[in-house]
Amino acid sequence: MAASWRFQRMPSASPANALAARLSAIVLALLIAGAVLAFTGANPIALALEVIQSSFGSSFGLQDLGVLLIPLILTGLSVAVGQQIGVWNIGAEGQFYAGAFAAATIGLFVPGPPVVILPLMFFAGLIGGAIWILIPTLARAYANVSELITTLLLNFVAVLLVFYVSTGAWRDRMANSATRRLSAEIPELWGSVHWGFAIAILAALIVAAVLAFSRWGYEVRLVGSNPSAAHYAGMPARRHLITVMLLSGAIAGLAGMLEIAGTVHRLQGGISNNYGYLGIMVAVLARNSAIGVIFSAALMAFILNSGIILQTQGLTTSAVLAITGLILFLTAIGDELAHYRIARDKA
Repeated sequence: MAASWRFQRMPSASPANALAARLSAIVLALLIAGAVLAFTGANPIALALEVIQSSFGSSFGLQDLGVLLIPLILTGLSVAVGQQIGVWNIGAEGQFYAGAFAAATIGLFVPGPPVVILPLMFFAGLIGGAIWILIPTLARAYANVSELITTLLLNFVAVLLVFYVSTGAWRDRMANSATRRLSAEIPELWGSVHWGFAIAILAALIVAAVLAFSRWGYEVRLVGSNPSAAHYAGMPARRHLITVMLLSGAIAGLAGMLEIAGTVHRLQGGISNNYGYLGIMVAVLARNSAIGVIFSAALMAFILNSGIILQTQGLTTSAVLAITGLILFLTAIGDELAHYRIARDKA
């Protein structure tokens, strides 16, 4: 009897296979996009060279990547933290706005020197994000209400709240659709990249270390992967669920604080640029690894920056979104295929 072959899914992909699959997926996506662009009369090679030159060939391009990287790391980390215990935080967008709103309240109405105001804004951002996820947290912990619905719906409330105050009671007459400039700003680290970049990297490293080396992190991961075993061992599953969800919201709120205090400097509608929703993709591509979030956020920042550059070269927004979606779609498929191997069944 002849031996048969089959695909076997492994519990985890080796780093080499995961990297090879991701690179292959990106290359394939770029080849498909290039072929479509060439068919429409564009020059894909010239566009690719322009993207690379604009992104990496100057300090301005690198600074643009750095500015995009800060909120993407933190929103991705927010979603990844929730996934450690099996929670889908779809509300990072709303928590981002809530953190920005809370930080702006301090920056606009509390007098004092920047050395005092900035730490207050920092903690206000954390608390704002945590408060915004509090109701979904309690609903999930005590009534088992799906956090997918509650966190998602609160996104719209936060966005509309910020739009309402920035164009209404807090509106600066000179800016029309935004508040006046905040009294305190995060110092620049390099060009337009502020110290929030270091804070975002440090946050990812701290979360990774806590999850990997602390008892709390071990229990959280066990509750998320095997609730029955955690219950049998007497672990406080509900308490861990509450702390993890509040931490997830606080991290997204911190992203909003850093964006408003380091980049935008005013509270206004549209400050997020969908960073909260993109954080979901960042976490998925990182497979919910706190360290992996840094690298998947870098990929996402490059894709977003490339889209901006392509639009300046005459491509429509729809074409840019299609290319971006294709890259992310094939990358997600590549990540999944990296878990499979061809196994041979003995005759």
